[in-house]
Amino acid sequence: MSRRAAGCGEHRRAGELTDRAAGIAASLRGYDDMHRSSFGPVAVELARVLVAAQRGDAVEALRRHSTVVRREGWRRLPAEHRGAYLVDAARAYLQVGDLRVAARALVDADSIAPAEVRCRPLARTLIADVARAQPAPAGVARLATLVGLTR
Repeated sequence: MSRRAAGCGEHRRAGELTDRAAGIAASLRGYDDMHRSSFGPVAVELARVLVAAQRGDAVEALRRHSTVVRREGWRRLPAEHRGAYLVDAARAYLQVGDLRVAARALVDADSIAPAEVRCRPLARTLIADVARAQPAPAGVARLATLVGLTR
């Protein structure tokens, strides 16, 4: 919900929703996630990154990103969540002009959850944007070929 609000330009509402989710996630410490919802403090931090990127604050998004992917709960998230998130992180890296790290995020996303990269329209657009660089960053030329953007 907070990401949708941010995408609609409702940045204050997105912050409120994310803060509310953070309060709920904090009360779940030690929770076993028996329903496999993947909801918790790390998921809320990922949402904060995406909301910052949506409102155009790529610097804030990337500052938070570098912290959240080192947290213990990051690796426990389902591969599809991590892959989709890394595609969104690649977009933030492109916003600040860091093609090399954007490429690394896309390659990492593909190694974690290939379908998130190879089938998602946003990922294909980002791959094309990064592949236009001369020379294309390592791994992106292969991804461009895999998704049918080059031969």
